[in-house]
Amino acid sequence: MKKTALLILAAIFALSTVSLAGCSQSTTGSTTAAAAEAAENAADKVITVGASSTPHAEILDQAKAALAAEGYTLKIVVYDDYVLPNKSLADGEIDANYFQHTPYLDSYNESNGTDLLAAASIHYEPFGIYGNGITDLATIAAGATIIIPADDSNETRALLLLQQEGLITLAEGASASVGVTTLDIADDGGYKIVDVQADTVAAQLKNSDTGSIAVINGNYALAAGLKISDALAQEDASGDAAKTYANIIAVRKGEENSPKIKALIAALETAEIKSYIEKTYNGAVVAIF
Repeated sequence: MKKTALLILAAIFALSTVSLAGCSQSTTGSTTAAAAEAAENAADKVITVGASSTPHAEILDQAKAALAAEGYTLKIVVYDDYVLPNKSLADGEIDANYFQHTPYLDSYNESNGTDLLAAASIHYEPFGIYGNGITDLATIAAGATIIIPADDSNETRALLLLQQEGLITLAEGASASVGVTTLDIADDGGYKIVDVQADTVAAQLKNSDTGSIAVINGNYALAAGLKISDALAQEDASGDAAKTYANIIAVRKGEENSPKIKALIAALETAEIKSYIEKTYNGAVVAIF
């Protein structure tokens, strides 16, 4: 009898242990699933955007409060070149980027086999011509050095601006839609035209011979402490250049209508952001929404 009773107790204990283990596994599984879901939901509320420091990251920073009111956290990743922001976007490391215009993006896609697109146009940065020791283009000396950015679309803009000011003549049919390089210069006016990496133009002008001039991107001019009001000439912000070279929010194809991107664009396209741009950049950056 004693032996039988012990066997019964052992069986009951074993069944209880199995039952408790099953409950424990079920509870653990539920907890893990819930944690994973919570983490996914939290990630959906974080918008990571790659940007140039000036003015893009500064403008994005002004949108944080509006996004927070909608339950989103805006994370800004600052890049100091024109390649990594698109690579990071294509690789899925960020949700969007804000540093470029559509012609540059198209060129990047073609060269890298990527499929990124513009989700919205936010602002325009007029290109300016700046001088080293020269205050009027009419006084530029023969043989003077003209420094321009070398990458596809920015080189096009620079050369078209130089032609606009009568410093050079481009081949017939040269236009922004076709793209222009130094090979399309029909008459260089006797000047020495040097094309360098876009983010080095301002520094190269500073270290150039007196009498040199340079065509500088708006954001790099700002970063170098140059004011558009001091430019010897600039693009017309109301012309075709503003439409063609508007700075955009770029995203991966298929994500342009996602809740994150819609929230980001809505937070940027506000009267408050437009007012901030006008007051902060004094014409060097122009809102176009």
